[in-house]
Amino acid sequence: VRPLTLSLTLVIDVAITFTEEAVDCCLTTSNKQIPRKVVKAYREQTTNGGCAIAATQFITVKDKTLCAPPPGRNDWVAKLIRRLKTKGQE
Repeated sequence: VRPLTLSLTLVIDVAITFTEEAVDCCLTTSNKQIPRKVVKAYREQTTNGGCAIAATQFITVKDKTLCAPPPGRNDWVAKLIRRLKTKGQE
């Protein structure tokens, strides 16, 4: 009975650890331009934060996340981020 108790404790501890550190990452990006009128905010995704690729996550007015390349790799992404910052919707 003792080994079973130890095993269950380890599984629960690991599950709690992974749940607290869950990260919402883009797995791929699209070069398709996103209209400004559908975007309300953005966040930058880095590989330092536990994600496999660097990306820009645009959050739409319907709370959907759209994945685009980082701003340094695509001019329209940088332009859209500037517009969001100007509007105070960062």
